[in-house]
Amino acid sequence: MSRAGASEALDPALKRTATAVVVGALAVVFDTTIVSVALDSLAEDLHTSVTVIQWVSTSYLLALGAVIPLAGWAQSRIGGKCLWITSLAIFLVGSVLCSLSWNAGSLIAFRVVQGIGGGMMLPLMQTLVVQAAKGKNLGKVMATMSLPTVLGPILGPVLGGLILNYGDWRWLFWVNVPFCLAGLYAAVKLLPKDPPPSATVKLDTTGLLLLSPAVVGLLYGLANSSGDGGLTRADVLVPALAGAFLLVGFVAWAMRRRSAALVDVRLFRYRPLAASATLLFLSGITLYGAMLLLPLYFQQVRGTDALGAGLFLIPQGVGTFLSRTRAGKLTDRIGARQVSVIGFAVVAASTLPFAFVTGSTNEVWLMAVLLLRGIGLGAVTIPLMTVAYVGMERADVPHASVIARIATQVGGSFGTAVLAVVLHSATGDGTTPHELAIGFDHAFWWATGFAAAGILLSLLLPATPDKTSFQLVSRR
Repeated sequence: MSRAGASEALDPALKRTATAVVVGALAVVFDTTIVSVALDSLAEDLHTSVTVIQWVSTSYLLALGAVIPLAGWAQSRIGGKCLWITSLAIFLVGSVLCSLSWNAGSLIAFRVVQGIGGGMMLPLMQTLVVQAAKGKNLGKVMATMSLPTVLGPILGPVLGGLILNYGDWRWLFWVNVPFCLAGLYAAVKLLPKDPPPSATVKLDTTGLLLLSPAVVGLLYGLANSSGDGGLTRADVLVPALAGAFLLVGFVAWAMRRRSAALVDVRLFRYRPLAASATLLFLSGITLYGAMLLLPLYFQQVRGTDALGAGLFLIPQGVGTFLSRTRAGKLTDRIGARQVSVIGFAVVAASTLPFAFVTGSTNEVWLMAVLLLRGIGLGAVTIPLMTVAYVGMERADVPHASVIARIATQVGGSFGTAVLAVVLHSATGDGTTPHELAIGFDHAFWWATGFAAAGILLSLLLPATPDKTSFQLVSRR
């Protein structure tokens, strides 16, 4: 792609699609980050244990993982616009039901409803925008589409802290309603009309029975790893190994089914997608694993409350916000490899200082480092999201989106699990800020190592920008 091509203005129809998707996705992203800071308060208000209330997050995560593989098939059957509106409406209903919950059990059940809607939306948002872009200016497109992901870590914890400090926990879910309503209005008005649905596309039932439980097993097993015993516990190993076994079974089945499979794994023959999925897994570790450590460090070592921890994390979100547009333009101009290498290098360099933190480390210095870390995260995320679609035709895009989303979700869960185990074992029975700080130092060394590995793996990405656009007919 030439420099002129990389800088050309986005098509108005693409802008309308991106706007509708971004507005609707804000509800899902905010919900995830808001609820993550509220588990202790929910346990107290609903008169239950933290062990039980953790299922508020776990049930949402498992429901989300279970339906992600269905997104491509569902889009082919009812159309992207119809599926987006339906999924957002399901998420809206789930949010209202959560706000009306009368005990922990009902809240957990209604979080499953939210997860079903959100799980469809996450891969679909990328598919709709990439298809509308017709393979052009993908870096700039992904920078625009990443806005909800950027704003969530900035505003979600702060909004959650404000609600818990000054209001009732039910507003953690009522706050989704205006976002959902605005998203539904934008989708109806701005998303293009769906083409006639394909009634000939049959659901790969066997593939669904293999892949969805595989993702759920992996996510559930990893979610259980934070307690005593870590990754060696039976409730970690059994579901995780079962999930891995089912995943291998799905790959074998999908290779036989070819284009009729629920997810076309033959797309891994394209090096850009294979490299992107691997690095998205790693970036999930880098992003979500560290997002477990950072708020806990500020709360447990420095003694801040949930709102204070959220405020400390704002610079990281601001850094990502500032770098995403530039990262998108550079990806279109010079290719994903260079941008990703620089991004992972910045993330590693700005995570390393946290391996030396104590309870009295200068706060201004930490916020400056977090700003730099956010810049690196923006430089990592955009090229990885972009390069997944290099060489894809229009019909391949839903499959690529599902692969990319599963890699990110499982990577995030794996990173959270590993760093939680490292933190737990390094901390031991320590309770003083000094003893806890030593445990966090060990965990941040691991987080730095994951980021450093991303530098080397980024060399697998294409060195030059893609010069192709989607063809309107499938090669199959």
